[in-house]
Amino acid sequence: MSTATSTLPTGLTTGTWAIDPSHTEAAFTVRHAGISKVRGTVAVTDGAITVGEDLASTAVTATLDPSTVSTGDANRDGHLKSGDFFDVEKFGQWTFASTAIRAEGGDYVIAGDLTIHGVTRPVELATEFNGSAVDPFGNTRAGFEASVTISRKDFDLTWNAALEAGGVLVSDKVTITLDVSAIKQA
Repeated sequence: MSTATSTLPTGLTTGTWAIDPSHTEAAFTVRHAGISKVRGTVAVTDGAITVGEDLASTAVTATLDPSTVSTGDANRDGHLKSGDFFDVEKFGQWTFASTAIRAEGGDYVIAGDLTIHGVTRPVELATEFNGSAVDPFGNTRAGFEASVTISRKDFDLTWNAALEAGGVLVSDKVTITLDVSAIKQA
């Protein structure tokens, strides 16, 4: 790997950047009944980007709260929180911890361990750095967008219902997208 591919993005300085939950969103999309998509969100409650001198010494962590799932339908949200899906009483927290970060083209890949429903699997987040700026309150912020597609079955999320015409109600493939704002800590 050349030095250029391990260099930090311009505007991302060393130190700790705290993920700002009020300006960060984790969204998901899953195919429903084979013909439409259901979209929803889960709150990112905590996290940090610890930026080292280069990508190899940089780490990302995040915590999500599945009890905050919102799809725009209270009955569906209740079902998702139940033992059929997320079982938020037993598994009240999801986590992500990076294991490696690399440049890929003009963007980045953040490899790490994602824990959902008590199951940890390796994932790779395709990530775009959107730059940094000072907000009106004097905070230096950095913005990122990331996405990954996972298999529900990999995380023991196997509930489903057969459709009369064939197929199943909920697809196995789930696309997760993140829009992250992080604040540089003093």
